[in-house]
Amino acid sequence: MSDIDGSTLDRLFAVIAARRGADPAISYTAKLMRDGKPAIAKKLGEEAIEAGIEVVRGDRSRLIAESADVLYHLLVAWADAGIVPAEIWRTLEARQGRSGVAEKQSRTGG
Repeated sequence: MSDIDGSTLDRLFAVIAARRGADPAISYTAKLMRDGKPAIAKKLGEEAIEAGIEVVRGDRSRLIAESADVLYHLLVAWADAGIVPAEIWRTLEARQGRSGVAEKQSRTGG
């Protein structure tokens, strides 16, 4: 396995954030951001569904590809919302060591 790690997401986010003002005719990211939250949400949802389908199908290579698509569109949604990855990483870090059941109950009240 190579030395690629989670910092890849941080670098991709930086590229996405930099494309905010780019020409939508040459940048898919700029086009998504220009089209706004509904377009971003639609693409994120579509990609998540496609990834879920590949989970059921058991096609490992397709799941990898669809997962990359989900992560890209999620990063676009974060950039559009003014969220930086470090905010998500801190939230995940704070949840570490807690039972998933206990963590969910703390957010839903039971």
